[in-house]
Amino acid sequence: MTQVILEELERRRAAARLGGGEARIASQHAKGKLTARERIDVLLDEGSFEETDMFVEHRSHDFGMEKQRIPGDGVVTGRGTINGRLVFVFSKDFTVFGGSLSGAHAAKIVKLQKMALTAGAPIIGLFDAGGARIQEGVESLAGYADIFLQNTLASGVIPQISVIMGPCAGGDVYSPAITDFIFMVKDTSYMYVTGPDVVKTVTNEVVTHEDLGGARVHAGKSGVADGAFENDLEALSEVRRLIGFLPLSNREKPPVRESYDEADRDEASLDTLVPANPNQPYDMK
Repeated sequence: MTQVILEELERRRAAARLGGGEARIASQHAKGKLTARERIDVLLDEGSFEETDMFVEHRSHDFGMEKQRIPGDGVVTGRGTINGRLVFVFSKDFTVFGGSLSGAHAAKIVKLQKMALTAGAPIIGLFDAGGARIQEGVESLAGYADIFLQNTLASGVIPQISVIMGPCAGGDVYSPAITDFIFMVKDTSYMYVTGPDVVKTVTNEVVTHEDLGGARVHAGKSGVADGAFENDLEALSEVRRLIGFLPLSNREKPPVRESYDEADRDEASLDTLVPANPNQPYDMK
């Protein structure tokens, strides 16, 4: 009997790990993007990921949603380590309902945010989603409100890092915008409150995804993003590097690294960095 239960559990786990299915995973790869679970595998130390709420499903019965239930409900959550240091991570799964946020999906993220705050460890969000799940209406919007509250409570207590890895709109960019570090992936990720189609409908202005909220706009003009990288692998490896510079929370000091640069070294170029003549212009950057 115990063996039967274990086999059934493993079958359900295998189904949950497939997310939206092989066809949607292939579509994700065709766009040059990794899946939610592949991103976590790249980000965390090998074998360190402990998943939470793997079998959570949405509770909606509107618009035929009761016939479409996928374990995990569009977000993979859990904890693991980066270079042996504890972190919490959630990764939006674009293959499940486009990664859109439902009430249950939001509850998974809020639970993880509270766990990170209690443990005093960074939380990393990997975003690839289209915003609120329209079928759930106000409940999904309320879910965003709960996430925003946790963002503000965690501010200044633990590092909050967001990586934009797909076309993100609405709540999936409001929340990252109030976190501490935002990384983007060039050509595949976008941050905007609403997409080009809505802009055209409302203002009659034709604008591309890239001009509206691409990595080059946010990293070069608006200052919203702290870095823009060539692909998913490079962005995730840079997050691993960033974690190495940060304290896990405000209760500890940043990591100390050995330096081979003499503290009393003279740097002659600093003497001429700002001109002696106050009327002479110079490059602020």
